Amino acid sequence: MNFKKTVLLVPWLTAIKPCLVFAQAHISAFAASDDLEELASQRIAELEALMRTAESRSFDVTREETILWFAKNFLKFADWDEAHKPKVRVFFENYRPFAEEAELYAENLPSFQRQKVIDILEGGIGNLKDVIEGDIIRRPVSKVDWEGIDVGENYFLSHGKPVFLYDYFSKSMGIPRTDESIYNDHLGNIVSLPSVNPFWVKSDGELRSDLLDSIREMDDARVGYALLWNSNVPDWVKEEEPEVEKGRSLFTGFDVDNPLMRDIWGEIVRKVGEVSKGMNAIKMGFILSNEPHWFSEKGHWTQGFREMTEISSYTVAKFRRWLEAKYGGDLSEVNLNWRTDFDSFSAITVEIPLDPEIRGEPLWYDWCRFNMDRGIDWFTYLQGELLRGNPQADTSIKIMPDLFTENNRSHGIDLEALTELTTMIGDDAKTRGRDLRRSQPEEWEERYAYFWEELAVSYDFMESVAPDKIHINSETHFLSSSWWRELDTSVDYVRSSFWLATLMGMDAGLTWFWARDPDGSPEDRLEGDLDFFDPAMAGAYAASTAMQPQVANELTQVMFDLNSFSEEIVALREQRRPLRFFYSETSAINTRDYMTKLNKLYEECFFEGFPLGFVTENILKKQDQSSWDVVVVSNNKYVTDAEFAALQSYLDEGGTVVLADRESLSLNEYGHPRSEKLLVGSGKLVQLEAGSDLRRIKQAALEEVAEMPTVIITEKNGKPFKTVTWRVVQQPNGNYLVNLLNLGHTETQLHLSVKGGTTALITDLMTSNAVDANFKLEPLGVLLLEVKE
Repeated sequence: MNFKKTVLLVPWLTAIKPCLVFAQAHISAFAASDDLEELASQRIAELEALMRTAESRSFDVTREETILWFAKNFLKFADWDEAHKPKVRVFFENYRPFAEEAELYAENLPSFQRQKVIDILEGGIGNLKDVIEGDIIRRPVSKVDWEGIDVGENYFLSHGKPVFLYDYFSKSMGIPRTDESIYNDHLGNIVSLPSVNPFWVKSDGELRSDLLDSIREMDDARVGYALLWNSNVPDWVKEEEPEVEKGRSLFTGFDVDNPLMRDIWGEIVRKVGEVSKGMNAIKMGFILSNEPHWFSEKGHWTQGFREMTEISSYTVAKFRRWLEAKYGGDLSEVNLNWRTDFDSFSAITVEIPLDPEIRGEPLWYDWCRFNMDRGIDWFTYLQGELLRGNPQADTSIKIMPDLFTENNRSHGIDLEALTELTTMIGDDAKTRGRDLRRSQPEEWEERYAYFWEELAVSYDFMESVAPDKIHINSETHFLSSSWWRELDTSVDYVRSSFWLATLMGMDAGLTWFWARDPDGSPEDRLEGDLDFFDPAMAGAYAASTAMQPQVANELTQVMFDLNSFSEEIVALREQRRPLRFFYSETSAINTRDYMTKLNKLYEECFFEGFPLGFVTENILKKQDQSSWDVVVVSNNKYVTDAEFAALQSYLDEGGTVVLADRESLSLNEYGHPRSEKLLVGSGKLVQLEAGSDLRRIKQAALEEVAEMPTVIITEKNGKPFKTVTWRVVQQPNGNYLVNLLNLGHTETQLHLSVKGGTTALITDLMTSNAVDANFKLEPLGVLLLEVKE
């Protein structure tokens, strides 16, 4: 449930120096520690008394049990922080945006946490009073059966119902996974295999038997996953293979084309797959890599981490073979495209990193496409070797979705191909407030309360590619990321971001990160001599969830609610995606602002009452085309002949295409003009006038959607844009489910109507209270309604 706020604290993101503003504002914002602790104790006693009353009347108090757990633990955490302010100060000093006022943060943190404990207790008291007095009727929490999880077709199952799993990624390292003070219903209860990495192989080529035994001997009662860590290479490998680090990247510390490393990893995954076969601890699958990418252009920030500053002889040879196959052995075509005079394919050279100024030229395209193909080849090999050891193993890759939603394409990640390859969808999508490096508002802030584009666009793309796969976000960055976090994060934001992600496909989310041990001290990696801390880890701890009782509690509360309504959420997200955008990796590689324009078009259509989707050449060829009504082709100037042919075939088979501009499809991947034009065939081709704006494109697309929602939401917010995204689905009993999220930062007036003017009975499913046809939705508000005609 949503909790009432009793204290309004100054947000961190308020000025050019947000940290200073917050710290100074809080010097006098809190009562004395003793007063706060006494008030918290009183509220705990009051809530416990109400819980006894509620239980005596057979009301579910699972939500309140979690509030109490967080309240008592965070009071303990506040005591630890108060007794260790110099250590706490160092954590803030290691995160640059907070470093200047680290001492003030350390001073105020204990009282801040105690006040937030009081807030969540008072919110819980108010809600439980409403339950007892009959003002609201809430559905009992459907707890996760961590030991009884089944892997379904496209979601996990608990007690035979869909379930959305939750926990933290990187959780209290050093604490046994059997410790119930860390592994429980409040924080999550997911386990993982020991870290799998190249150091499992000894210099004689044999695997360490003790590490394999640690898998065999681990507690296998609960659901879990395995993660392959690729960051480092043993010294003996560097000595035996001098080129092994040429072509390395930030989190892949070796050349993926290196034959020795391929042999090492093949041996590891075959054996680990074999010994873990059938275990509950791998039901969430093997994560094949942590945030892989191979940025290959000059000036990119990853150059500072030695990413692709040079390439190995193995990669050069592989590129030559790729070019020979791509060009059908015609070297003259390579020389013509590249404006070179190589006398053989074996003589071809390329300078890596590339100059980004050549984007759109044939050399740029060839390298970027090859770089993606070598990434596909690496993960195909890795997954294939794993499946040799365990043919039933599930897999995913922790892909950074901003590699898709941002414009850069030199990174070697083909999101479509890798999503098709693995048996589960994998990512670590983020939502956020303003980037802390920015002193001025970002463009999205005019309309929205937070940046949701990366999450929504990437999830709709991946779900379009693989609509029947389980979706795992193995490192959710909704609550903190490298350049965003707020100590006073809004509970409404927490609820909105996790609800949106789950509605759009997320079946399991591991939140970054939980670094508190049960006694309140930081986990082992952050303890000891402060001079030897990893600054990145120390900085990540500053203002993280483990410092924010209101955030930790709300995360669990929203997952309780989502799981209590899991069947309804699944029904809402498993709908047709009638409006599809054509995505061309070819245009994305060649066009500097391809995703900027695509994201704008997506945003324009996001608030019309149904899920959006994408098509590609492969989707057009492989999926049932009755799954959508219309394909919008916009800003796709560069396409391969195969992509063009797929669109023409779609039209020939009766499909509908809205061609939004005159330049789309006009060039091939190398910028050579295409003489062919799309023909209407047996379908419908809508050619828009030159210069059509986003609204005109949306209007033309909506006119081709066969069936708009029966329930209609009309939004009035006094602005020329919408902020409430909504979905409607009819239930087997004939009633309608309606989900609404206000992504804006202002209250919105809404009107709900039914086609034909039928009078409807509207019920808020979270409270069982009636809702008028005209109602308001607060900023970041979430509503789940049932509409009965």
